Amino acid sequence: MSSFRKALKSRQRNHHERSQPGFRKNLGLLEKKKDYKLRADDYHKKQNTLAALRKKALEKNPDEFYFNMISSQLQDGVHVAKKAKQEEEVTEEQKRVMRTQDIKYVEMKRVAEAKKIERLKGELHLLDADSKQKNKHTFFVDSKKEVESFELAKHLNTVPELVDRVFNRPTLKTLETKSIQGAVEPHSVKKLARQRKHQYKILSQRIDREKKMFVISQKIQTRKDIQDKTKKVKVKKETPNAAAIYKFEAKRKR
Repeated sequence: MSSFRKALKSRQRNHHERSQPGFRKNLGLLEKKKDYKLRADDYHKKQNTLAALRKKALEKNPDEFYFNMISSQLQDGVHVAKKAKQEEEVTEEQKRVMRTQDIKYVEMKRVAEAKKIERLKGELHLLDADSKQKNKHTFFVDSKKEVESFELAKHLNTVPELVDRVFNRPTLKTLETKSIQGAVEPHSVKKLARQRKHQYKILSQRIDREKKMFVISQKIQTRKDIQDKTKKVKVKKETPNAAAIYKFEAKRKR
């Protein structure tokens, strides 16, 4: 019987809903049943939500309290958590690295960076670095007359053009007997100076990166340590350049 009913349905005519008549085209598309069903379902859903909220408000206990009431505030109709008074100072870059990387990986990268820094320092010797503290060389003489007639180039036995150098300052005898090795032309000297300045810039960037990696590893280690249930007191709060310092209760080891 059911197969006969299905056979009849397969041969029956499909009824289509009419479209908007020509004289009513200015009113837009004519709403079909499927459109009405969607609109009705959305309306009933909203009415049910309002009824549930109204019931919840009527049945609310006036003495009810939970801590989120005092730790959040309303901003533009949305509840937003209040900022903690002693929120840990962590930069966005540090948060990203601490979420994705492990302390062993961070420490490995820091050690690799420190080795590169040592190698660069060995190559450059930091003789003419801008940040290097200038050395002082004091000469002693016997009288004020000698002070007035004192000539630094003559005392150092070199030419006046090389007096300001802190390295590679040959004497007059060396200049007379030896041939100059290396760059002599002005443009070659300027090129070497530019390259040396670029190397110092790279060294400075690597030193800053190594410091940042050290701070990140310290913060990760601190977060692991405070997970211990041992009683502890915060001595110094966290800053962007240093991890928080905690004082733990002493425990006697068996």
